[in-house]
Amino acid sequence: MRLLIAAVVVSALAGWTSAANAADDPTGTWKWTVTFNNNTRDVTLKLKLDGDKLTGAISGRNNQDTAIEDASFKDGTVAFTVNRERDGQKIPTKYSGKLSGDTIKGTSETERNGQKQSRDWEAKRSK
Repeated sequence: MRLLIAAVVVSALAGWTSAANAADDPTGTWKWTVTFNNNTRDVTLKLKLDGDKLTGAISGRNNQDTAIEDASFKDGTVAFTVNRERDGQKIPTKYSGKLSGDTIKGTSETERNGQKQSRDWEAKRSK
């Protein structure tokens, strides 16, 4: 009987640890919607955490994926940069957001023509 109880406790703890680790891992597909000049666009971000290295890609115009750069995940915060080119000019956007379960909520900052623009973003993990 003791052996059975011990097995149940170990299984429960293993399941709890696995669920806790999943909540602390940004790996997955994330989606949100942005609006620019009265145009709405769906954004998809694919992230993969391998050890302490975060990689991924974000959807862009014409459903073209752009690799994220300078990506990190530390203390529950996801951070990365997306570099896009427009009219021959490189435009970096820096994203930072706090992971909480199946939501990342944060801000993005873009500098274009010497003007910084900041906007909030909130992504939901796709199941």
